[in-house]
Amino acid sequence: MNEQRFRWRNRQLREHVAVVEGKLAPTKLIKNTTYLNVFVKKWVTGHIWIYEDRIIYSGPELPPLMDGTEVIDGQDSYVVPGYVEPHVHPFQLYNPHSLAEYAVRTGTTTQINDNLMWLFLTDKKKAFSLLEDCAELSSSIFWWARFDSQSVLQDEDQENFNSQVLSWLNHDAVIQGGELTAWPDVLHGGDDQMLHWMQEAKRSRKPLEGHLPGASWKTLVKMKLLGLDSEHESMTADEVIERLTHGYQVGLRYSSIRPDLPEILQGLLEKDLTTFDKLMYTTDGATPGFLTDGLINVCIKLAIEAGVPAIDAYLMGSYYPARHFGIENRVGSLGPGRVAHLNFLSDPHDPTPHSVLAKGEWVKRDHEDVESDSKVGWEKNGISPLELDWELTDDDLQFSMPIGMEMVNEVIMKPYAIDSDVSVDRLPAESKEAFLTLLDREGKWHVNTLLKGFTDSLGGLVSSYSNTGDFILIGNSREDTKLAFDRMKELGGGIVLADQGDIVYELPLPLGGMMSDLSMSSLIEEEHRLREHLNFYGYAFGDPVYTLLFLSAMHLPYIRITPQGIMDVKKKEVLYPAMMR
Repeated sequence: MNEQRFRWRNRQLREHVAVVEGKLAPTKLIKNTTYLNVFVKKWVTGHIWIYEDRIIYSGPELPPLMDGTEVIDGQDSYVVPGYVEPHVHPFQLYNPHSLAEYAVRTGTTTQINDNLMWLFLTDKKKAFSLLEDCAELSSSIFWWARFDSQSVLQDEDQENFNSQVLSWLNHDAVIQGGELTAWPDVLHGGDDQMLHWMQEAKRSRKPLEGHLPGASWKTLVKMKLLGLDSEHESMTADEVIERLTHGYQVGLRYSSIRPDLPEILQGLLEKDLTTFDKLMYTTDGATPGFLTDGLINVCIKLAIEAGVPAIDAYLMGSYYPARHFGIENRVGSLGPGRVAHLNFLSDPHDPTPHSVLAKGEWVKRDHEDVESDSKVGWEKNGISPLELDWELTDDDLQFSMPIGMEMVNEVIMKPYAIDSDVSVDRLPAESKEAFLTLLDREGKWHVNTLLKGFTDSLGGLVSSYSNTGDFILIGNSREDTKLAFDRMKELGGGIVLADQGDIVYELPLPLGGMMSDLSMSSLIEEEHRLREHLNFYGYAFGDPVYTLLFLSAMHLPYIRITPQGIMDVKKKEVLYPAMMR
């Protein structure tokens, strides 16, 4: 049965009604608790009946039949709806399964996920099979449909990408179109195909999300006219107000490269904002270490600490995003008929739960995680270790590009004129330059230049983790880069660092070369080790994982290395094309 379209069969619906009639007993009863009623925006004292994975009733009445019911004393707890994360990139070294299992234990029980990597890593049929597996997890997992790749692909790959868009948009698990990073193509470039996809999303009554950093009021209004409903790129309170003014649902971001939430909240309260129902939180694909304390629970706590009324703070993390996506009949509240996602709090001002029910089952109880046996069929659906039948050659590491990329911060790159001798086997540390290669996963092409500011002394880094799924090679030494590549190949994908002829660090990414199969707690430790190593070799910024991810991302200034070649972002021009191998 289609989990997204019909969660409960007719027979189950009749059973739910029978619980109210006293013909069946609820499976669980939370008795004598204080819970948040999002509809009247009040804390209410009463009881919550649950039958299997559904909330049957919340209120003052006790069920007429309780044979076999698990009775939970809720007297010392405050119960709130499970939290909703509306903008998830579930591929930031972690995978959708490991992230969901981790997030649910800190109260984030619903995720709306980016589908980008499925478009690169497997075919449509297998990707949809993975969506079915994810639907069986303890979290409620939904998806977006990407209209653009965030980069500039080779023609064949772009055609394959485009051919999948409508199938994704029409899938029942997909509840949003976007995020639209290529909005300039629609607004200024006359891209009617993308505008058609936007229209199809609206016809399907699925909201559209934009990606409009620094947008003027004119751009915001124009994109609203073209169909956008929400946006999450505000960096200041003024930008939030501007978006609210034009009717956008606004995501307030607290992420590893944009931890803006505390300052934005302070600014909104200083501006006397008193209506919060068009706001929601997002961690926007934060890298593992940033999520040490959880996801949306952390955002709610920051809001309460800033002075947002506690009930509004909780609704911004539950009911308001659920209503925006049209899934408020499923999640976001404790009303009859909702999926049984419940967070049990010790204090209404501390949103990190001591216990969590997800789909009616304990995933955390009395501060202890409950082990899960859930699985996702990675290999049967094409997500397996990489198997490369080709070698890295000396010709792949020939550099003659006159323009390099210089790091302004983790993700913004500006062009600079190369005047170094690039014929040497190892670049000098004082230049702070490294050889940079983007290499096709299939071994068909490569793009070579220099990257300034990433390292002053690392021999070689090779990563199968990237925005397009192609390989990134960075380093001062050709030989160390070859060594790192060969080790990455042996691992079947990963991030490998080599220096002076030795492997100094490796993080295997056996799930398609993009994702780890480690638990989140283990991955957080591994990411910390990766940062320590890169800091030792001269990386001076905060988030190297995002640097690797966004080297090819065409929604960021000013110059990018892409599958088509070195690109000028603003002009959308290929400055130097990719070379066939």
